[in-house]
Amino acid sequence: MAKRYIVTLSAEEQQTLHNLTNSGTHRARKITHARILLKVGEGWSDQQISDALDVSVSTIERVRQHFVLDGLEAALNRRSPVREYSRKFDGEREAHLIALVCGKPPDGHARWSLRLLADQLVELEYIDSVSHETVRQVLNDNELKPWLKKEWCIPPQANAEFVYHIEGVLDVYKRAAEPTHLIVCFDEIPEQLVSETRLPLPAEPGQPKRYDYEYRREGVVNLFMFFAPLQNWRHVKVTDWRTKADWAECMRDLVDVHFPDAEKVTVVQDQLNTHDPAALYEVFPPAEAKRILDRLEFHFTPKHGSWLNMAEIELSVLNQQCLDRYISDKLTLAEETLAWETRRNGNGATVNWRFTTEDARIKLKRLYPSIQP
Repeated sequence: MAKRYIVTLSAEEQQTLHNLTNSGTHRARKITHARILLKVGEGWSDQQISDALDVSVSTIERVRQHFVLDGLEAALNRRSPVREYSRKFDGEREAHLIALVCGKPPDGHARWSLRLLADQLVELEYIDSVSHETVRQVLNDNELKPWLKKEWCIPPQANAEFVYHIEGVLDVYKRAAEPTHLIVCFDEIPEQLVSETRLPLPAEPGQPKRYDYEYRREGVVNLFMFFAPLQNWRHVKVTDWRTKADWAECMRDLVDVHFPDAEKVTVVQDQLNTHDPAALYEVFPPAEAKRILDRLEFHFTPKHGSWLNMAEIELSVLNQQCLDRYISDKLTLAEETLAWETRRNGNGATVNWRFTTEDARIKLKRLYPSIQP
């Protein structure tokens, strides 16, 4: 059958196509189309071009058609046809959708789904018909998303006690490093011990490692985090509990085991009920409790403001680098955290804290009480 679209290349077009195929900087599809046009211009048949370039005959016919009807640029670049869409959502219908998604979902549902929203819009006769995908696009394009919610630690407004603790902790962080006066941030988290119920399947070529979703709970332990940012040092202590007695033992370890030569250790911690200096007198004889307390200075982060404690940052790193897996027993957990802290201490890792009192007075201005003249 005779060719319907005859390609005739000018000398300038041939040079353009040669330059394109030799540059190596264009998409593979564009280079292939250029080679098709060059072969067509040289008198090759569609079947010969198909065999040489490993493309279908229909592709060759389509390239020739685009060249004859639309020009060289159209033949080289495949363009999707422009479709005309009729907008189903005007301002009023979009407002109805936003009002729905911000309201209470139907009984038996914890939240709205896209299909529920689409069905409800039709049921309330706000729109004749609409797909859940259209609903998704409208919600995605809307700048205001009042239906979203996020768990957050909300501080009190204009609270003098909150501000007092903020500025006290930030002043501690401004202190210079001294070998006899140390700053140690202290915090703790519970850790669930978990074991496998079935052996994982090892990775194979083309197949990742597979493990069963079922697991067995093996109890809960507690991790105490000591972090001295100016010394690039941290220590994790694994205990069965996090009582006042455990906290008191940690404070004695701090002055007798970890920093026996320090004259004073400033401890930054949150206001958990177990973090009570008086607990030392409940655990140790009076003379021993007084000896430990004389070497400690306490600064507490504000309630709902524990993010000021740099130990939380280290706990986050510990969770990501070490704890994000199944660990079945306390001994293994202690060994793994020891290996983690040894490596991190050896690398000299620390926290580059830049938030200052001056920053707090600007960025957290709403938290400061308003003083009337």
